[in-house]
Amino acid sequence: MKREQLAWLADNPLYTKRFAFFVGRRCRSSTIKDVAKETHLHWGTVKELDKQYMHEQLRRTGTPAPAAIGVDEISIRKRHEYRIVVSDLGRRRPIWFGGKDRSETSMDEFYAFLGEQKTQKIRLAVMDMWKPFRTSTERHAPNASIVYDKFHILTHLSDAMDTVRRSEYKRVTGSDRRFIKGQRYNLLRNPDSLTKTGKEALRLLFRANKRLYTAYLLREEFELLWECETDAQARRFFLRWRQALKWKRLKPFEEFAGLMERHWDGIMSYCRSDHSIPLGFVEGLNNKIRVIQRRAYGLKDQEYLRLKILTCMLMAI
Repeated sequence: MKREQLAWLADNPLYTKRFAFFVGRRCRSSTIKDVAKETHLHWGTVKELDKQYMHEQLRRTGTPAPAAIGVDEISIRKRHEYRIVVSDLGRRRPIWFGGKDRSETSMDEFYAFLGEQKTQKIRLAVMDMWKPFRTSTERHAPNASIVYDKFHILTHLSDAMDTVRRSEYKRVTGSDRRFIKGQRYNLLRNPDSLTKTGKEALRLLFRANKRLYTAYLLREEFELLWECETDAQARRFFLRWRQALKWKRLKPFEEFAGLMERHWDGIMSYCRSDHSIPLGFVEGLNNKIRVIQRRAYGLKDQEYLRLKILTCMLMAI
């Protein structure tokens, strides 16, 4: 018996491709459960139709050949289980999701996927200060400049600020603690976005605790690094900032300064004006991925998650 192949049928012969693409478009903004309820289908059927839609999106997009990539990891489960996401920063879309962790071996898998010829054409690689990512990139893409993105650097600085806050809360006693308690949000947030109440709480805190006030000023001052226009200007600024730490007894800030020193070349790459790539895209993508993960809560199909991530920035078809 011969089965006739009809181009307009979906992989599931009970539905047309047109209907499969309708389901896929609905799944871009709704959960599988909601789309299943709307279309009166089983949720497993909806998921498979959505997969067909996303496979077609990727087929029409073609094989990536990036000149600038963004590398980051995402946590997919508790207990520190990670996968790597690589993005084409020029086209502003993720192009690879995989690996078994955030190791050098997992990063090597991306370059194997891309191929040696395309890997040699990469000119810029934006990443956090995770050594396995850099080691793999330097070995496979020697022509690429390594750039440590601003968001991750400032995350380390915020961690240092929060460590100082916790240590001060433990150090002081009695009524002085009331000024520190509950101020983590106000201390770490951009001062321009604070409410009047938040600003007043900080003012009282800084009057009561000079070390936190000093740490806060140092954190705010460090942001001026990104306004430096030359390597020499940025270096002078950093050395003055680091010198200002002397005698301040702020060990977390001293450790942060040491981290910056060890990764200075990648930090300088960020400051150079010739890198006109939208470096903030990587963090924006992370926010979108977190939305996808919340929407697919409890779903254990990692291939489905991979397709969702790879197509989240593509146009609907």
